[in-house]
Amino acid sequence: MSNTELKNSGIDALLHDPDREADLLIDIATRVIDHARAGGADQAEVTVTSSLAREAGVRLGEIETLEEARDRGVRVTVYSQQCVGSASTGDLRADAIDETVDRALAIARYTQPDRAAGLAEAALMAESFPDLDLWHPSDLALEVLAARAQEIEKAGRAADERIANSEGASVSTEAGVAVYANSHGFIGTSRGTRYSQSCVLIAHDEAGMQRDYDYDTARTFDALASPESTGRGAADRTVRRLGARRIPTGKVPVLFAPEVSRGLLGHLVGAVSGGNLYRRSSFLLNAAGERVMPAWASLVERPHLPRAAKSSAFDGDGVATRESPLVSEGVLDRYVLSSYSARRLGLDTTANAGGVRNLELIGADRSRDQLMRELGTGVMVTELMGQGVNLVTGDYSRGAAGFWIDNGQIAWPVEEITIAGHLRDMLGHLRAAGTDVDTRHNIRTGSLLVDEMTVAGAGD
Repeated sequence: MSNTELKNSGIDALLHDPDREADLLIDIATRVIDHARAGGADQAEVTVTSSLAREAGVRLGEIETLEEARDRGVRVTVYSQQCVGSASTGDLRADAIDETVDRALAIARYTQPDRAAGLAEAALMAESFPDLDLWHPSDLALEVLAARAQEIEKAGRAADERIANSEGASVSTEAGVAVYANSHGFIGTSRGTRYSQSCVLIAHDEAGMQRDYDYDTARTFDALASPESTGRGAADRTVRRLGARRIPTGKVPVLFAPEVSRGLLGHLVGAVSGGNLYRRSSFLLNAAGERVMPAWASLVERPHLPRAAKSSAFDGDGVATRESPLVSEGVLDRYVLSSYSARRLGLDTTANAGGVRNLELIGADRSRDQLMRELGTGVMVTELMGQGVNLVTGDYSRGAAGFWIDNGQIAWPVEEITIAGHLRDMLGHLRAAGTDVDTRHNIRTGSLLVDEMTVAGAGD
């Protein structure tokens, strides 16, 4: 890639001519692989990225931040007799790229051999690249983003007289093109856009102050919720927390709202991920084939969903992705493995270098109201705080806030409580799941009802 080509490949090229941008990144990737092989590497892989992000933030009607970031980068990894060296740079001039490859080669000469090191098998490389509908660029000026953020905050502040203050609203856009290539001859290109907006408000009454937020994110700008919807949503969520109180300690059913239930399933994914398994730092060691959830529940990975959060035709190793169950009718089918972690465990890659992609819970059949009625008396959690999750032992203890449910109805908001249990029990004793699925994230689930947990509140 010449300096002239690099200079001419700017914001306009990324947003309006992504094919040209991808071609330039492919040229860089090819240069990296060729230089690595010429330098003595047995194998090499490289990721080249190009992105543009813009964000506008406002508070109390005034613009606070206007940011634009244009980034490009190269990360190369070389393998020589199972010794590994990696280096990266943001300088895409030809001589800088060659120097980066040389640094990676030098590092490899001083590392110890790793029997699991190396590329994924060539036969596993992706050969089909379906259109996943992830690219919807809009060249939105910062002034347009700021005006939308002002609309969001204005709608929220006007929604209820108890809204006393604001921590602000923001709107952001991101567009990116990436190329992954390796010395098998594989070259894979991906591109995607994402738009987000959020608002954080503070409400006040005689009992004190409360804070909450609302947000949305989508692949297309037009798919975002209206500014009024996000602003009023933030106001509604904030006001409903007024008058929050603590509750007596006891063992009660706990309903996780969708915004926190994905974290519960995320702990399961973490416990069955290769890194934790080969380090023997998981409470689910050797759990493949065992029951980890109720028989009504399945988890299926769907990496080819159009417009979804983490759709991709190939994983971080270039391995072809495919729809695949993780949990079938409560039984753990497999682990979450890259080619490296698979080798460490003596298993086959599951095309999960970079994590799971669009993991969906199957088996939900109740609305939120139905779940509350089934809960009867207990807690609905809408916010979690702290890091009290130990994947080695499975112990779970986190600060929480939400609502006390009495006779199947919301009675009052609760705060300053702690919920505790063991992840194996929590996952294994899920009573039901909700159809109120949040599709904005990589783990797609609705509310989750756990049979019983210890809730510590007033007097503790």
